[in-house]
Amino acid sequence: MLKKNIAIAISIGALSLTGCGLTPSAEQAADAAGTTSTSQAAVPSSTASAKAVPSSNAASKAAAAKATATRAAAAKAVATKAAAAKAAAKTAVAKTAALKESAAKAAAAAKAAPAVVAPAAAPAAKPAVPAVKTVAPKAPAVPAKPAPAPATAGNGTQAASTLGWGPVVAGDEFNYTGAPDRTKWSVYDSSGHAGKGLRSPKAWSVANGVATVSGDSAGTTGGMSAKFANQKYGRWETRMKTNQRDSEYHPVLILWPDSKSSTCAEIDYAESTSDTALVKFFLHYACSGSGKQTYSAKAVDTTQWHNYAVEWTPTGITGYIDGVKTFTDTNPAHQPSGSMHQTLQLDWFPDGSRTTPSQMQVDWMRVYK
Repeated sequence: MLKKNIAIAISIGALSLTGCGLTPSAEQAADAAGTTSTSQAAVPSSTASAKAVPSSNAASKAAAAKATATRAAAAKAVATKAAAAKAAAKTAVAKTAALKESAAKAAAAAKAAPAVVAPAAAPAAKPAVPAVKTVAPKAPAVPAKPAPAPATAGNGTQAASTLGWGPVVAGDEFNYTGAPDRTKWSVYDSSGHAGKGLRSPKAWSVANGVATVSGDSAGTTGGMSAKFANQKYGRWETRMKTNQRDSEYHPVLILWPDSKSSTCAEIDYAESTSDTALVKFFLHYACSGSGKQTYSAKAVDTTQWHNYAVEWTPTGITGYIDGVKTFTDTNPAHQPSGSMHQTLQLDWFPDGSRTTPSQMQVDWMRVYK
């Protein structure tokens, strides 16, 4: 009996060590109680009864041993599960610690990242300030250069297209090679302007869709007048440019009267004089005398292609450069009295200094009603 109680105590102790409690079943408790009762009853029994006890005790011991073995196996299983649970708990704790460590490292890296970016951004911003300060003083000089020549772009805008002048009725596209077309032009072969220098047919050539008149250092140059579109009123437009010409050579686009009239009219709808940065429009309305003309001037880079035009109607005369109005005169007393025609000229105005060879080129010349 003592062994049985010891076995029970051992089992309960084993369960306590694994952190788990094992409650004896009712059958086991009854068995233990019966055993105790039997033991107590055995003491006052007769000799015959005492002889029967050893056999009964042996059976009880065998049952107790079996029960103890069962309890031990159960305790072992519980202990194994408890150990596995502890191991899993330790693994979970380790994983949690690892995750916390990774999170801490990520947080540290995140905090460190702005510290790297911020210094890089700061130097980038600083150079921008001096850059603006450096450009600012130069800014006023930029508009100053184009100011003398606002029409420098030569964008190809035509007054005829902008104002809807309709179809071309006459003109020359210069889409041939050689001398100017004699069916369209009377090429000058005479003394120069005001009797100075010469106007020679050899000064003219046509190639690559452009008519060119050249003036040399001796004052030999050229001019020609149209045989077409002799008309009173109408519209004329010419695309023209020069090289870096000498100020003694004046390119000029003229409407010239078909016959001498009492008003001696002349319309110079594009003329660049000694100031090579300007193109002027002149309306001459008297034969002689100062102040017998009206004019305008516009800053133009004549080394670029520009479209020069004149519109002559009963109500007035208007000039255009690249489709933009630059001149107008609506005084009836300034109207030419008869029909006129186009001329193209590079005139020589010597001033006593050395003359540099110069050129004027015409891309096309067109007439509209």
